[in-house]
Amino acid sequence: MLLKILIVVLMMAVIISLFSGLFFLIKDDGGKRRVVNSLAVRVGLSILLLVIILLALWQGGLSLNPTPY
Repeated sequence: MLLKILIVVLMMAVIISLFSGLFFLIKDDGGKRRVVNSLAVRVGLSILLLVIILLALWQGGLSLNPTPY
């Protein structure tokens, strides 16, 4: 259960980073690097999320949905 909560929190952090990057893209004049930093955070969180999901599948903490037949 804790693993699923961690995955949901990381997904929410990725979405928050996405919208903060959009906000910085609209509001900033272009001289600041906040959009680039937001992109770097989003990519880092996405990679971390992917690694956690793959490790959980490999260790057996998560299982894929079985076929319906």
